[in-house]
Amino acid sequence: MEETEEEPKFAPGETIHDVATVRGMYQNWFLDYASYVILERAVPAIEDGLKPVQRRILHAMKEMDDGRFNKVANVIGQTMQYHPHGDASIGDAMVNLGQKDLLIETQGNWGDVRTGDGAAAARYIEARLSKFALDVVFNPDTTEWQLSYDGRKREPTTLPVKFPLLLAQGVEGIAVGLSTKIMPHNFRELCRASIDVLRGREVQLFPDFSTGGLCDVSNYNSGMRGSKIRLRATIEKVDKTLLVIRDIPYGSTTTALMESIVKAAEANKIKIKKVVDNTAKDVEIQVQLPAGVSPDLTMDALYAFTDCEISISPNTCVIIDDKPRFIGVEDVLRQSTKATVRLLERELEIRQDELWEKWHNASLEKIFIENRIYRKIEECETWEEILETIDKGLKKFVRLAGDKARADDQRIVLRRPIEADDLMRLTEIRIKRISKFDGFKADEYIQRLEAELAEVADHLANLTRYAISYFEGLLKKYGAGRERKTQLRTFDVVTAQKVAVANQKLYVNYADGFVGYGLKKDENAVFICDCSDLDDIIAIRRDGTFTVSKIAEKTFVGKDILHVGVYNKNDDRLVYNMVYLDGASGISFAKRFLVSGITRDKVYDLTKGTKGTKTLYLTANPNSESEIVSIQLSDKAPARVKQFDFDFAELAIKGKGSMGNIVTKQPIKKITQKERGDSTLGGREMFFDSVVGRLTTSAHGRYLGAFDTDNTVLVVYKDGSYELKSPDPALHFDVPNILILRKLEPDTVLSAVYVDGDTKIHYVKRFKIETSTLEKRFTFIAETKGSKLLAVTAHPEPLAEVTIQRDKKADKEKEKIALSEFIDVKGWKAMGNKLNFYKIHALSLLTDEGPEPQRREVAKKRALLPKSTETGSETPEVPRPEPTGPVDVTDAEVAQARELLKRPKAQLGLF
Repeated sequence: MEETEEEPKFAPGETIHDVATVRGMYQNWFLDYASYVILERAVPAIEDGLKPVQRRILHAMKEMDDGRFNKVANVIGQTMQYHPHGDASIGDAMVNLGQKDLLIETQGNWGDVRTGDGAAAARYIEARLSKFALDVVFNPDTTEWQLSYDGRKREPTTLPVKFPLLLAQGVEGIAVGLSTKIMPHNFRELCRASIDVLRGREVQLFPDFSTGGLCDVSNYNSGMRGSKIRLRATIEKVDKTLLVIRDIPYGSTTTALMESIVKAAEANKIKIKKVVDNTAKDVEIQVQLPAGVSPDLTMDALYAFTDCEISISPNTCVIIDDKPRFIGVEDVLRQSTKATVRLLERELEIRQDELWEKWHNASLEKIFIENRIYRKIEECETWEEILETIDKGLKKFVRLAGDKARADDQRIVLRRPIEADDLMRLTEIRIKRISKFDGFKADEYIQRLEAELAEVADHLANLTRYAISYFEGLLKKYGAGRERKTQLRTFDVVTAQKVAVANQKLYVNYADGFVGYGLKKDENAVFICDCSDLDDIIAIRRDGTFTVSKIAEKTFVGKDILHVGVYNKNDDRLVYNMVYLDGASGISFAKRFLVSGITRDKVYDLTKGTKGTKTLYLTANPNSESEIVSIQLSDKAPARVKQFDFDFAELAIKGKGSMGNIVTKQPIKKITQKERGDSTLGGREMFFDSVVGRLTTSAHGRYLGAFDTDNTVLVVYKDGSYELKSPDPALHFDVPNILILRKLEPDTVLSAVYVDGDTKIHYVKRFKIETSTLEKRFTFIAETKGSKLLAVTAHPEPLAEVTIQRDKKADKEKEKIALSEFIDVKGWKAMGNKLNFYKIHALSLLTDEGPEPQRREVAKKRALLPKSTETGSETPEVPRPEPTGPVDVTDAEVAQARELLKRPKAQLGLF
């Protein structure tokens, strides 16, 4: 049943007009409000890339423009004639425009986006339009106009911007039900990209921020919804105790960055001594480290736990045809470039019309004066007669473009007929001007107009060429000093567990089965190692089971613990050596295994899981070291030899679920370590990823070789120094300043050519690396000012090509030099031998950096079959490939083994 509305009741004599119910008033208000905020407040138009408040500010500044600075307070007052939302919103928007340093030239304290400092009050700061804005943004002839909000003024619907301003400035806005976040891009790259669009080439744009820093655009995806960019501060390692932050991520400030560092330090996520902000003209935040703290790990920790790395999710939303649209930045650029071409065409057409009008007037004036038509009007008595006389006099010398030409017709061809305004303009020419008329100057003026008309016509006929020339002009005129500030990099993922500072101490109570960092006061607790509160802990029990759990203050992991340690799921070098007794068969098995692919808090079994199984021996080996153990059998064992050695190197490294190989079927009394062996996996294979500037073991990048514990990495820098580094994946390498990065071999010889800064003499030297100190640079060229390293290589027989000039009048010639024959190997401090040429213009190496290491072939590990003692005699060991899965022992094999135990010396055949 429909509700009926009651008629309002009024007192006698009272009447209320235009009565509306509340329901009728608000049912469409939200939609109207949302549309208004989207179109008139938060989202920019694609035509000029401006929000309405920005457009009105620029229009007001253009009205006030006289070449001098204006108080911002006055500009705000002028803008309020067009913008109905108060002075605060106008002031904030104007400061934001000024800080972008493109359209507005500022004077005074306009704040600093790097430090977060705000601008001074509007009455203290001044602004004017930049030359770029005056050239690119305004043209009243091509502007579409509309009435202001109160109908008193005219304001532009959109400004005729002939540049991808939206992409250059970037924008951020929150509307009702949607938002927009468009990243700023580089001015020079936008000009070049527009030229590429005009030439029909594909383009790809990436952000560039005024704050500099580093940016990973792997997931930028043209700035569409769902895209993501990662921004990092530029951190410089000055020495072992000092890191300096040179640039900050876009959207952050030095104050917020320092607060995040202090907060992370208070939470024991990083260890720092002090943070000092020395920011002035350039950003400089010093992070001072205590002794013993790795600067490389601290650098990673800063990225992991502070605002030194942030993520931004772009969302390119613009107004197209009065509707919000989500498009990519390349599409924005294409539409902007097309709009620029249309505006340029319209400007050329307007200029062409203006030139033709000037030519028309100049031609009529020349005819009027040279043919003395002005004398014929002296006898005319009426105004109409005067105009008619002038018209008849002119028509003898002109014709329209469509009129038929006479023989030897010398008449001037006009583009339009002579109108009354033309005749009136001729009557207004003063006698003084007529008396000083110069026919030659008039002809020169008309010729200049015709030349300019031809040029404009050529531009219209070749509009794309003209648009390309326009963008090239912008690049040349305004592109100086606008080089890219943000470096594009691919970031590696910094795992918090890897870089978390060891802020806790791990304890274990072996008997009671408790593990955690809160057991310090437990008398039965034993200290294991330092750890962080982000680590996982592995606990292996005597019954052969283990669990991996998150570290906590106190956690019960099961009684009778054998081993506790920090678990790293990505560690493929930590190998466990184990001997256990199977409870069902009484056979002792040995195995070597890795722990990977686990679920936290799940119980795993390393044995067959039978009742009575127990672990007899267990060690954890960080670099897959093997070992030889001495096994002593029980006194009750029937074997004659009750003690023998067992070498774990004979076992293949398998998964945690493998059963292992039989050691003996006799009861074991004791197992002790006799000798620790080498790594059975060999040296760790290292690669160098030049994109992220890191060493890696994940087989991507340039292969460096297999590194044992005593191997080092040789790094040669452009400044003529070298440095030895440990092969640590946590180290950062300054890739742009590195010439050579390779594994240091005992026979590595560096060949270098450098020029002495004082004498300007070129030297050649060859030397071996004699130092062994890590993380310290040694300069091997002259240390005088101006000394420069020209070339360096580790090739055993380097060949260089030198461009020389033997005297001033001689031609340049090239000569090849075998550096290995030019000089012998000397010490790294030696000056070297001089290149005795009059003048050296260029030098280049014809050989590469040096021989690349070859990856070793991974041979399949082999195991030995047990010796057969069927006749009591020994048989040769027969090698076979190690099974890839667990070793299964059948019941028949167990029965056969028990029969062997009854024979003399059968023990010798079981291992």
